[in-house]
Amino acid sequence: WGSTVDMLRLTRTTSRFVSAPFRRCQSTGSSADTSNDKPGTQSLHDKLSTGPSLQDFMGVAAAQVVQDTTEAFACGTVAAPEPERKSSLKSKREPKPSWLKMQLPDSENYKRLHNTVSELGLATVCQEAKCPNIGECWGGKDGTATATIMLMGDTCTRACRFCAVKTSRAPPPLDPEEPFKVATAIAKWGLDYVVLTSVDRDDLPDQGASHFAETVRHLKREKPDILVETLTPDFRGDPACVSVVARSGMDVFAHNIETVERLQPRVRDPRASYRQSLSVLKMAREMQPSLVTKTSIMLGVGETADEVRQTMQDLLEAGVSVLTLGQYLRPSKGHMPVHEYVTPEAFEQWQMEGERMGFRYVASGPLVRSSYRAGEFFLKSMLQQNKMAAQAAANSSSH
Repeated sequence: WGSTVDMLRLTRTTSRFVSAPFRRCQSTGSSADTSNDKPGTQSLHDKLSTGPSLQDFMGVAAAQVVQDTTEAFACGTVAAPEPERKSSLKSKREPKPSWLKMQLPDSENYKRLHNTVSELGLATVCQEAKCPNIGECWGGKDGTATATIMLMGDTCTRACRFCAVKTSRAPPPLDPEEPFKVATAIAKWGLDYVVLTSVDRDDLPDQGASHFAETVRHLKREKPDILVETLTPDFRGDPACVSVVARSGMDVFAHNIETVERLQPRVRDPRASYRQSLSVLKMAREMQPSLVTKTSIMLGVGETADEVRQTMQDLLEAGVSVLTLGQYLRPSKGHMPVHEYVTPEAFEQWQMEGERMGFRYVASGPLVRSSYRAGEFFLKSMLQQNKMAAQAAANSSSH
């Protein structure tokens, strides 16, 4: 019968299947009281009392052990074994480096932005994608508050393995009033730089390109001097859709390539691809040469340094001038795991290397995201310089 612990476990298991009246009969040697039984059940009790006993199935010695230990538990002379405890989820969480810790947002400007978003029923990528920089971007230090509005609802038709946005093959229909609502919100906030992004809407004939363009036009009418960045889907590489957005009057055309070419199938939805994203960025720049084009790379998903350099070179050849690099953070256990946590020093090296390669602006850090501090002084200055140069060229050609 092995150890005492094994017998105790056997007792707990077996006792669940032995009814209280049966154990009572077995310990006292008397038959069960059937005086209150309904008519017609006496024959059943007779059969049970004369049928096989527990000893016939287990053997007399084993049954005696069960009886003795069961009575011992009841009397308190033997302690029942402790139930096995499930390990807490907290102990299984992946430990994160100290440099990834952020303070909870609590500034007045953050609260004001949050309330306005709720009142107007808008969706922001800051909230939907659980961005760690929401407090810094919405906090608005030195007048650089940036909001990233997510158009076309909060449900995407694609299912990238890194993204926290919910997905569906048939999202709700578009809100035709959304472009106006967004323009109203931006005017109320008083921002001078805004990022418009969206979920993928493969279910729509133009994949949402006209909705994007209409929102930009509303914003420019409400506030002509506002700088607008659009962080767009790939529109399945359709030139007509890219053209609608690129020529809508916005200032920065952004589309994220996300990772190196080798890891694209593992990281992104099958409908996205490395070459398709490169072609979208290149088309936008060719269709509207005055645009600043921008993209973002996640690090920590299994890429090599040489692959990152090759990606940066491919982006430069596609006409991209602004690059952001940030650490991939796993939104939940259902998403792909983090391969490694890249150090702040390594991100600093990537920033210097990107600038040496020829990017006009590089933001690189563990918590940097594609729209991270998009309206900061340097990027705004670069856009203003572009506008001045374009105006000067127009004036010279008119003479």
